[in-house]
Amino acid sequence: MDLIEILKALADDTRMRILNILKSGELCVCEIEIILDISQSNASRHLNRLINARILDNYKVGTYVYYKIDEKTVKEYPFIREIIEEHTMDVNPYQKDYERLKKYKKSGLSCDELKEGKVFKDYKSK
Repeated sequence: MDLIEILKALADDTRMRILNILKSGELCVCEIEIILDISQSNASRHLNRLINARILDNYKVGTYVYYKIDEKTVKEYPFIREIIEEHTMDVNPYQKDYERLKKYKKSGLSCDELKEGKVFKDYKSK
């Protein structure tokens, strides 16, 4: 693994926001989009960069792609977990993203419901 590629992947606000919400477990791309209030193309571009750096892993279930932190890479480079778990919560936008994640999880909405047009009421950045 190229350490420089990992560092470059971590050096972006949107990618750090993605990692911040994935530290609690896997999410479908549509959930990432709604929680972070970003477009599908923006999410895909950043998710691909994190996949290419092997910071994230993904798998497909039906028509949905789920993303999770790649534990093998994190074990090899433990500073990644330290950055994600300890330093993201010190930054206000990341705290807000994490709060929206908790509200989304509490809402009980699924990817199917999001695709059907049901709206998560508290997804917008405040």
